[in-house]
Amino acid sequence: MLKSVTIFTTNTCAYCRMVKKYLSIKGVLYDEVNLDENPHRRSEAQQLSGALTVPITVVTKIDDTKEVIVGYNLARLAPAIA
Repeated sequence: MLKSVTIFTTNTCAYCRMVKKYLSIKGVLYDEVNLDENPHRRSEAQQLSGALTVPITVVTKIDDTKEVIVGYNLARLAPAIA
């Protein structure tokens, strides 16, 4: 069961829009951290994912375990939110 979903995005990222659309279609509420508007959170995103790219989707379960998904990866995202 999900506790929260956070997506790190940028203004120009097409894959970010695709992840947000997918989550919306699935009825999953999420928090968005736009790194263009919140550049001080870039290091947090990089620490979580080890990546310099977006989207970075962090799925936190009820037991506080986290799954970090980089990019538009439905093979990982779909089971993570199930």
